[in-house]
Amino acid sequence: MKQYEAVIRVMEENGGYATFAHLNQHVLRVPGCEWKTRTPFASIRRIVQENPVFFRVKPGLWALESYRDRLPAEMLPGARETEEQRLFTHSYYQGLLVEVGNLRRFETLIPAQDRNRTFLANRRLGDLASLARIRPFTYDAVVARAATIDVVWFNGRGFPAGLFEVEHSTDMKNSLLKFIELQDFRTDMTIVADAVRKRQFEHALEMTAFGALRGRVRFWSYEQLAGLHTKTSELAVVEQSLDR
Repeated sequence: MKQYEAVIRVMEENGGYATFAHLNQHVLRVPGCEWKTRTPFASIRRIVQENPVFFRVKPGLWALESYRDRLPAEMLPGARETEEQRLFTHSYYQGLLVEVGNLRRFETLIPAQDRNRTFLANRRLGDLASLARIRPFTYDAVVARAATIDVVWFNGRGFPAGLFEVEHSTDMKNSLLKFIELQDFRTDMTIVADAVRKRQFEHALEMTAFGALRGRVRFWSYEQLAGLHTKTSELAVVEQSLDR
């Protein structure tokens, strides 16, 4: 079997689409296909990016051209974004954040209101996260506020190690208000959004109300998050091979 055929098989088995992370974890296991290269992950990316049988859906997410008409409508971009497409996009990046956290061995949490939303049409976000409820790491009022954040990573001591808000179309100030409640904790705070919204992020942080967050909140573009998701999966596959 040729290498590009192995990639096609994995995508077909996953419904006609896959993230690079999914491909990294499954393509090299396809029987009958040899990868005589020191950079198999780069080879997988090159196959997907250069072969016309694949097309890009979103950062980090690719699909088979032959499956285009069979993919969920909300997955594909349209001339005008629908509410279903907005929800899909938001859930997609939440899912990437959860998977990165899981691969980095954090406990991960999705807020209760989002647990039944789907990640890539085949998994519930609530099933993807490792925690069913938030860790009671401080006063009840602060814990309740943290429980509404899009994705939270907890360290081994049960304290928040990373707070993430996905801002696809809503006002960034709402996310920053959530972070203000946790300013007394030593934790990473990150806004994830389209790169074109970075100036909005910077402008919001210039407001007096968010002075305590300056220098503490990071901005990740969708492309940057997708790249981190891919690279984290590559490292995880290498680590798994060392443990065998």
